[in-house]
Amino acid sequence: MKFPFWFKLVFLISICLISVYGNGYALEYNEIGMESQFELLSDETEVSESHHEHEAASWSVIPFVLLLSLIAIGPLLFEHFWHKNYPKIALALASIVLLYYLLILGNTHEPIHAFFEYFQFISLLSALFIASGGILIKIDREGKPLINTIMLVLGAIIANLIGTTGASMLLIRPFIRLNKSRIKPYHVVFFIFIVSNIGGSLTPIGDPPLFLGFLKGVPFSWTLVNNFLPWLAGITLLSILFYQYDKRNKSNYFPDESNEYSGKIEIKGKNNFIWLGIIIIAVFLDPNVPGFEWVPGIEIHGNTFSFVRELIMLSCAFLSYRFGNKNVLKENDFDFEPIREVAFIFIGIFATMMPALEMVGEFAKSPSGVKLISHNTLFWGTGFLSGFLDNAPTYLNFLAASMASKGLEISSIIDVNNYASGGIPNSILELKAISIAAVFFGALTYIGNGPNFMVKSISEQIGIKMPSFFGYILRFSIPILLPLLLIIWLIFFAFA
Repeated sequence: MKFPFWFKLVFLISICLISVYGNGYALEYNEIGMESQFELLSDETEVSESHHEHEAASWSVIPFVLLLSLIAIGPLLFEHFWHKNYPKIALALASIVLLYYLLILGNTHEPIHAFFEYFQFISLLSALFIASGGILIKIDREGKPLINTIMLVLGAIIANLIGTTGASMLLIRPFIRLNKSRIKPYHVVFFIFIVSNIGGSLTPIGDPPLFLGFLKGVPFSWTLVNNFLPWLAGITLLSILFYQYDKRNKSNYFPDESNEYSGKIEIKGKNNFIWLGIIIIAVFLDPNVPGFEWVPGIEIHGNTFSFVRELIMLSCAFLSYRFGNKNVLKENDFDFEPIREVAFIFIGIFATMMPALEMVGEFAKSPSGVKLISHNTLFWGTGFLSGFLDNAPTYLNFLAASMASKGLEISSIIDVNNYASGGIPNSILELKAISIAAVFFGALTYIGNGPNFMVKSISEQIGIKMPSFFGYILRFSIPILLPLLLIIWLIFFAFA
């Protein structure tokens, strides 16, 4: 099996970045003499002064709305056309917004920022997907409700160690195999709820929004201390609900009474755990992480982006596949279609959501938006937008708005640390509301968090008929997830 064109392209871009970084731009060094930065030809002062000239028109959100609509209805109304042409559709809509920003608004900042965020996003997902695809976990047990529930809870714990994406890619296949005689869409949906989203609330590694908060100055242990009780409540309630669902699932369930299960767990492709470990460690190779300022980074308009981390991740992906156990890949039914689908769909989402995020950010920081700031509005505002926009930039926008309402700057690590430590009235409660909402509401739709779409795609590839975009929301998010979120709000925020 050959690597697909898109993967080779992303890998090539990462190498080009290093080449450009080393040869095409002037380098500066800080007092330590180690930190390198990009110097763009355009002056940053001029960029800030002309900011208002770069504001997007309200109609520019139409491509984003259109893309979401097509993701929702395409597989239902014109399935064959959609699956054949979604890459072209996503790229076309992305190009419309990019050209509008570059040629009409003259705004290079937002497209460049979106590109680097997408590059970081797809590098991590690709690396974890490919490395975990070379690991085969076989559990010689019958997929009973209690065993399934325990596996989901363990997945929620593991998500805090290797991220929701890592845990999802590692466990979704064995979870499906465990229930091969009785697998239903609800199995996968609860997996998305518990492992791919809510499970990763306890550490900055767990979910991208929390890691961005860590980069901005939120202490590493903050999430464990402040998010533990909401995490415990959410995982407990969802586990009980799943157990009840699973107990009632009798259809297509014909246990082989003659089969004696050993209870053993067999793991093949163990060498790939080394690649997974390197990928997780590489997450911290960011010049924004305290102690890692020496890592080379590209500075554009005040934002520093790492490229070394992404090169390491993509290299691990290549090496894990090149030297992986081909029999394991075959047994896992591994191919690149799930990550290909995510790559194209999300390049469209990252590009077309730029105007929507810009408008949300501007309103959140405006006097009208600041007046609305409270832990309750932050919970529901961050939450619902995280379900339909990427939850990482949504987290940053509402964090910036909350801090601005208290006279603080998100660009100041000292301010963020003071905000997170409780030095400002209500700041811990507001940060807790933003953090919990960004992670929990990420399960609201397939596009709320990267692993959601990946798990859906892998499940469909195996043969599970997953609910459509709207079917997911109507059948599971509204009747199950929203009541849970309401309970979490009532217990931890409503009367605080």
